[in-house]
Amino acid sequence: MAGLKWAIRTVMCLLVLAAVPVIAQEVPDAPRPKPTPEATGQFPEGAPQAPKNPHPEPSSSPSPNLPDQQSAKVDGLENSRNAPMFSISVTFVQVPVIVKDKAGRLVPGLVPNDFTVYEDGVPQRLRFFTSDPFPLSAAVVVDTDLPTGTMKKVNETLPALIGAFTEYDEVALYRYGHTVQQIAGFAGAANVSSSTLTKIKRPGRDSGPPMMGGPMSGPSINGHPADPGTPNAGMQTPVQQSYVLNDAILRAAQDLSKRDRTRRRIIFVVSDGRELGSTANYEEVKKLLLANNIAVYALGVDTAAIPIYDRLNRIRVPGFGYGNILPKYVSDTAGEMFAEFDRQSIEQAYTKITDVARNQYTLGYTTRATLAAGFRAIEVKVHRANLNVLAKAGYYPLPPQPKTKAPE
Repeated sequence: MAGLKWAIRTVMCLLVLAAVPVIAQEVPDAPRPKPTPEATGQFPEGAPQAPKNPHPEPSSSPSPNLPDQQSAKVDGLENSRNAPMFSISVTFVQVPVIVKDKAGRLVPGLVPNDFTVYEDGVPQRLRFFTSDPFPLSAAVVVDTDLPTGTMKKVNETLPALIGAFTEYDEVALYRYGHTVQQIAGFAGAANVSSSTLTKIKRPGRDSGPPMMGGPMSGPSINGHPADPGTPNAGMQTPVQQSYVLNDAILRAAQDLSKRDRTRRRIIFVVSDGRELGSTANYEEVKKLLLANNIAVYALGVDTAAIPIYDRLNRIRVPGFGYGNILPKYVSDTAGEMFAEFDRQSIEQAYTKITDVARNQYTLGYTTRATLAAGFRAIEVKVHRANLNVLAKAGYYPLPPQPKTKAPE
């Protein structure tokens, strides 16, 4: 009996073993893990290497903007919920620098070690340096109360003026005489149409400035000859005229101060430089320009292009405004001025001015902001012989942000 049971168990085991391959074939394949591809890089094979960023890392150097307020950690304090956090105002100061040789040509190839920047007589550590060209944000300001002949030349050269800018620049247009008017807001230079330029054109005035009298002039009233027998005929009362150049530059500077700080911001003035009757005075306009790192470039026309007449106009007579205030703006903001009289020279000057404005060395350093908002003097020295350096004489710092404490 026991032998029979053993035989039955043996047969059953053989039947089970014979069925295993059939069952295995009927089980569906399990999903196989997808093999990890080999690292092939972020770009297709043969793609050129990306250009190296010439700017310093953000952690060690601020971007080349106007003075920005940045947060810094106080030494010895950890960044935790229970630790007080203070905001230390650090201002980045950007200094565009023009370097020319004795022949007036721009000098390329200088390196950071060729420069030393002093603030209030103290040498500063450079945190930023580049010789790369910057795109421009340009406010073009045109005097439209020039004599008819000069105004005609300026009108004819306006297309060349816009053509002096590149596709990367943005331009806004203003005109002024006794008032200031914006003709077009900021837009790409390539998008400034001929119809927009037509809006800025004016015929100009028929005669020169009114005569203030002299031994060869007879009595006049409101600029017209007067009958000697008329009471008060000998009193000369010329028509009061105004040339609000200060107001025009102020309006352009206010608009420019809101533009992208990664651009180089300039005001391009086409004028004879006369200033009389502005609401704004020169010093307050200059302060706004220097606080926002805006440079004034100018093309002097008409009397500003006649050397002898121009030198006399730079002498200010109390009560009569400025004969030509443009050199002051250009000098104090480290811009550049050309004086041209004929149409061809005017068109060539447009290109020269935009080239100089765009192609400069840009230096930067950081300075601790203080409550004092007074003028800080800047001096830039180049350690090479026979070179002329042009940089702004200083700036007005922005006020620091108040200290803050992290919430508990």
